[in-house]
Amino acid sequence: MAPLQLSFASALYDRMVPLATGEVATPGLDVNFIEVQHPRDIFDRMIANREFDASELSSSEYITRYVSGDRSFVAIPVFASRVFRHSFIAVNSDRIKKPSDLNGKRIGVQLYTMTAAVWIRGLLQHEYGVDLSSIEWVEGKMEGPGMHGQPSSLPPLKPVKITSNKQYGSKSLSQLLEDGVIDATLGADLPECLGRVPHIARLFPDFREVEQAYYKKTGIFPIMHLVAIRREVYEKNRFVASALFNALNDSKNMAKARMESTGALRYMLPWLPAALDEIKAVFGDDCWPYGVEPNRRTLEALVQFLAEQSMIERQVTVDELFAPVREINFKIG
Repeated sequence: MAPLQLSFASALYDRMVPLATGEVATPGLDVNFIEVQHPRDIFDRMIANREFDASELSSSEYITRYVSGDRSFVAIPVFASRVFRHSFIAVNSDRIKKPSDLNGKRIGVQLYTMTAAVWIRGLLQHEYGVDLSSIEWVEGKMEGPGMHGQPSSLPPLKPVKITSNKQYGSKSLSQLLEDGVIDATLGADLPECLGRVPHIARLFPDFREVEQAYYKKTGIFPIMHLVAIRREVYEKNRFVASALFNALNDSKNMAKARMESTGALRYMLPWLPAALDEIKAVFGDDCWPYGVEPNRRTLEALVQFLAEQSMIERQVTVDELFAPVREINFKIG
């Protein structure tokens, strides 16, 4: 039988390269890897137009749609992007000295419902006691006028104080922060004015130590993007879930092995060997595991934050969010 043709869209992360180049075996599948530079473009094209058979997808958008009853997509526990987000909070340091100073302030966010913002609000609430309900959220591009992409994400289920940068002359969030119109920004990017304007600084300048302490305390390494398959593709070919999971897992493991071979540095990071030692000391052998079980605590926290922030009406179990997959352990060499 001929292999199933499958289009798969993702940014070309290191963990995706072996799949994109065809170095990873994909039994039963003929994967057409479609590189899209910006994840927001992938999400908008996948959700609005169903352009791909499978793709990288926003974790929060997938979960909110699933809980609302929209089962257009089936997720597999592959996590294309994960990022600690303490370092992505920029503030007017004349006004904001500590997290509690954010109470009652006006904060810029590219998209209120974006996964990065969900994680940041969750950690501010749970780790620092910030009252999220007291804040006015101003949505818009971090750099440039207008909206962040063409999102079709579901709105919060309860009233939230969300305004648009259009109300402030359609200026970028970076410009609004520099001008003092807003007091901080948070999200998936940092404002251009950080490092250029003296009174704009990170809320956590020692973010590396803070993020490591957060992980050691909570076991959470925030997941931004998962991988989703269009429901009709999955229903016609159930084997796709396991086949794609294993191909992506093999690809990640191959990329990891290459990164750890430091005789000739694969990345332009002069102290990569020291960074690898530090990562292993904090995370153990694999800082980027796929599968539900090794990520259960992180996924449960994301579901909890989505419920607390009125983005889903109930907390679903983590297991029901993902298609069952049969994992085949990858062996290098």
